[in-house]
Amino acid sequence: MKVGRNWMRLLAAAGLALALVPGFGFAQEEEEAAAGPEPAELIVTPTELTLEVGDSLTLEAEVRDGEGNPMDRTVVFYSRRRRSVGVNPAGIVEAYRPGDHTLIAMVPKDPEDTHRRAEPAIVVEIPVTIPNPPVASVEVANLPGHLYAGTAISLSPTVTDISGAIRHDVEVGWSAADPSVASVNALGVLTLTAAGSTTLTVSAEEASGEAAIEVLANPVAAITLTGAPEEPVRTGDVVFLTARVSDAEGNEVPDYPVLFATYGTPARGIIAPGAIGQVDEKGAFVAERSGTHTVIADGFTHSATTVITAAPRNVRKDVQVVGRGPVRDRRTSDLWVWEGVDGRDYAVTGTHSADGHAYFWDVTDPSAISLVDTVRVDARTVNDVKVSEDGRFCVISREGASDRKNGLVILDVSDIQNGIEVIARYDDQLSGGVHNVYIAEDHIYALSAGRRYDILNAEDPTNPYRVGRFELDTPGHSIHDVWVADGIAYSSNWNDGIVAVDVGGGGMGGAPNNPVELGRAVYPSGWNHAAYPYRSKSTGKFLMIGGDEAFPYQLIPGDRAPRRAAGWIHIFEWDEWDTPREVARYQVPEAGTHNLWVEDDILYIAYYNGGLRVVDISGEMRGDLYRQGREIAMFRPFDPETVKPNTPFVWGPQPFKGHIFIADNSSGLWAVKLVDAEPVNMGEPP
Repeated sequence: MKVGRNWMRLLAAAGLALALVPGFGFAQEEEEAAAGPEPAELIVTPTELTLEVGDSLTLEAEVRDGEGNPMDRTVVFYSRRRRSVGVNPAGIVEAYRPGDHTLIAMVPKDPEDTHRRAEPAIVVEIPVTIPNPPVASVEVANLPGHLYAGTAISLSPTVTDISGAIRHDVEVGWSAADPSVASVNALGVLTLTAAGSTTLTVSAEEASGEAAIEVLANPVAAITLTGAPEEPVRTGDVVFLTARVSDAEGNEVPDYPVLFATYGTPARGIIAPGAIGQVDEKGAFVAERSGTHTVIADGFTHSATTVITAAPRNVRKDVQVVGRGPVRDRRTSDLWVWEGVDGRDYAVTGTHSADGHAYFWDVTDPSAISLVDTVRVDARTVNDVKVSEDGRFCVISREGASDRKNGLVILDVSDIQNGIEVIARYDDQLSGGVHNVYIAEDHIYALSAGRRYDILNAEDPTNPYRVGRFELDTPGHSIHDVWVADGIAYSSNWNDGIVAVDVGGGGMGGAPNNPVELGRAVYPSGWNHAAYPYRSKSTGKFLMIGGDEAFPYQLIPGDRAPRRAAGWIHIFEWDEWDTPREVARYQVPEAGTHNLWVEDDILYIAYYNGGLRVVDISGEMRGDLYRQGREIAMFRPFDPETVKPNTPFVWGPQPFKGHIFIADNSSGLWAVKLVDAEPVNMGEPP
């Protein structure tokens, strides 16, 4: 509505008249005085810290107004790297991991808003330096049982510091007592010159370790390399080659070091700089580009070769958009799709950094998705949504509640068409916020404040109660997600990797009220954000698929600016709990992962700004699946009318009844399907 000039004059006159009313102006001044002065200065002592791993210290903070007078205002502390250095609301700092880190002390503009994301009035940074602990021991890690003259092997040290951590960032030194028998260079390459005995020494800082070795005369007469198929393989298929080393009598020589290498000639018309295939230390070969590949088994004094031909994998499909449930005014978080009690199909999506909405959709006809109901709870973010196996109740997580209780909310979804009812709220000891949940066998696994997961009995979903919890005891431990399959809970624990816990199916006496750790799959980046357990249909091997999440590319300021993630998919073979083995990866160079799903040997990945990725994980796997052409399809959902126009940011995928449903953080719910790819005419090769 536009206000005319005459009305503006009348309003101004009215304002002047009110100002002249006795007491009116004074009341306004008293109200402003009651609000008090604004904070002008925040003094934190000490201004910077140096702590040893395991040490703690309490920060002191004082808020002053513009005249230097102390003020009674809350100071919010938080860490920019809470898995390396922690700080609690009282300002107690704990050092977990070495490095240069930063703590934040902040005075919120709103004294009642004590969240770390509150609008700040004053912010102070406190640098924290945590030096590396001294090395306690170092030893040679990988000496084989037999050593032969005329060969060389690469040695690996195991360096342990006084905190018990295995270190990979310490420079080590090597030496051999008798150089006529063996020598070792600065890189740890041990060259064995002649038969005899000597002692190796490895040192790191003030620690050192010794290993006595005996070098045998070289008996090798021949190396044979077998296992190469006569017919062409596809890119991405693994060929297991065997190198047999034998002496003059034909006997196998044990522990003889064989180095594998490969080079190739790409197929006509394909530009492939560098290696177009790879082979690991055990002879598992995979072609990453089509063409002719030569594999070499080098035994120093003897060698053998074989040739493998690879054809394109040709698994490509197109993606067809079938339907949409647009959410354009706020960000969408996760989704869950299920068949309802009434036989119709439904989906639920959460919302992020908004106002606590969860949307329920009828997706029976994916081409005509309709919004059935909306539930709003007291929360800033409904990050996760899950539905029970019988389709009768739904759990939604809560973060950023106005009363700070957070926790979770349980909804009756057994009769969606006639309305959804809140049947329970649970926030006991979950006030730090529930980021993710999982429902398995009448139990709810709920993350608590990013530190642990609590296990709730939900046989009666109107009255859930805690029966157990699981939390690591490592310094600065943190958790992001949990997924339960066959009585084993798999949690994603950032630096601590993927942790498998027996909650009834692991054979170690575990149960929901007695979780028992089975093993961990850790990788160096510390970015483990999601995990999906899967038994391969084609090989029968148990696979653990771990996804990274990292945001190192936040270079563009502003909330509406597009973001870029980093990280990739790690594929482990994990048939023995104490020996997980990473065998392959899927890595999109320009993007990073979020949530994932596997069905029928196909991996579906929400790749944030990289969109939806669909990947063939059938058969044995080694190397880089992206380079091998195992990507079946990709889809980036563009929408010009959303909260972040034309900025795909795919959050979660779920295949369901022949369609793929995806939640896009920028634009809501999408339904797509794979169709045969249209042939592409690349022209005649030169």
